[in-house]
Order: sequence, then C-alpha cells, then structure tokens
Amino acid sequence: MPANPVFLTTAIEAVVRAGDVQMAQFGQVIRVDKKGAIDLVTEVDLAVEREFRELIAGRFPDHHVLAEEMGGSAAVPAGPCWVFDPIDGTTNYAHGLPIFCSSLALEIDGVPEVAAVYDPTRRELFTAERGAGAFLNGQPLRVSQADQLIDAMLVTGFPYDVHARVNEIVGLFGAFVAHARAVRRLGSAALDLCYVAAGRMDGFWESDLKAWDIAGGALIVAEAGGRVTGTDGSAFASRGGHVLASNGRLHDAMLAVIRAFRTSMGVTP
Repeated sequence: MPANPVFLTTAIEAVVRAGDVQMAQFGQVIRVDKKGAIDLVTEVDLAVEREFRELIAGRFPDHHVLAEEMGGSAAVPAGPCWVFDPIDGTTNYAHGLPIFCSSLALEIDGVPEVAAVYDPTRRELFTAERGAGAFLNGQPLRVSQADQLIDAMLVTGFPYDVHARVNEIVGLFGAFVAHARAVRRLGSAALDLCYVAAGRMDGFWESDLKAWDIAGGALIVAEAGGRVTGTDGSAFASRGGHVLASNGRLHDAMLAVIRAFRTSMGVTP
C-alpha cells in the first residue's frame, strides 16, 4: 500500500528548502565548529535542522525526528520517524567543495517508506517510495549492469576516527583498488548511495555511519533495483552502522573482498 502522498511531498519540500538555505551561504564566511578532531558542524547545518524540525512539528506533531545535530531516539521508535541529515558532506561544504546534499527518510516502525535526497549544486532530486520505484528529477532510476569488479567503479567513505584506524580503513580501500576499475571517495554517503542507484557507481561500502547518513539513500538504491546489506552480508538496518550497496550483480564479490581482508587482519568477517 503506497504511503500517504503528503509524506513524499513533505520530504521533497524539506530537502529542497534545505538546499536553498545551503546555497544561500555556500562559499560565504560562516561559523564552523568542531564536534571532534575532524568532525565539523556549521551554522548552516543547525539552521537547516531547526527549520526542518519546525516543519514536522507543525505538520505532523505526533511524528518522531532523528537528525544529526539535535539528536533524537537512537532506538527505533514506534510509528513514524523522520531521519534527517541537514548537510551530508559538511566537511566538503565548509571547504567550498560542491559535493554535499540534504538527506531525508521517513521510517514507520523502523521500515523506510519514503526518501528524498537533494543536491542543490546540480539541482538533482533523488526520491523513492517503498514498492513504487526510485527517481531522479522525476525520471526512473536503475542500477548499472556491471557484473565484474574489474569493470566496476566503486565508492566509499572514511570514518571520523580514521587517524586511529588507518591500516584497517585504507587497507580495505586498497583491497578494492586491487580488484576494481576505480575507487572513489567523495565525502557524502547519501550521494554515494544515490549514485549507485543512478548507475554512476556500481557499489558502495562504508562503516561507522549513522542512520541519517544512509536511511534515505539505502531505500533509493533498493527501489532502483540494487541490493543493500550490512558490510558483513547481514540484513540492512539504518541504525546498524555499516552498509554495502551495489547493483546486485557485484554484491557477493564485494562481500568476498571484505571478508578476505578482515580475515587477513585477524578480524571475524
């Protein structure tokens, strides 16, 4: 049964409005604070999230919100929960690099129903509804047809504690470099997922993520015909902290690379 159409309308309204706010300040002098050694938050992140929370409180006062800057329940709440990242790619944004977006998913009892991701620099709006497909600016999305890693372009991201785990993080990156045509690191997990859905990338993996990084993009990949699991092959959960998304054809091969690397590191796959 399709979700209430007001949900998708609200999701689109929220991310497009977020993009407008992002672009109004992009490249300007803005306040940037540190949440960790390399984990940044800007005044724009906070402004976008405040506006989003006001929108949901006014339109759906009984809905939950889980968002990056002001938190929310880490556990899956009963009923509707909007999972929002006001700027995915904050480090890029703060440095003036035009690779960032706003990402939103509506989960009901933990099941993703609606997703919207908007890249304002390219005016690209990625959307999906569970069981109804995925779209880019209203046009249907389909994952790629690559079926060999040597023909694949993959993408990943690094966690904020990468300095303490260089051998693990860069080692796995290198393992994929040894098998794939190319591997990229763009700095926005939500866009990485959307690019898999659009067939621009053939697969994506990353660990140490939050629900707001991946909830929306994961639904978009699945609705574009891709496969989404944990990096260990487990069933995907937005709050699980790790994700492997692919066109489906490459999924087992990517899992094999991850398992072989973890075994070589003495880590249980």
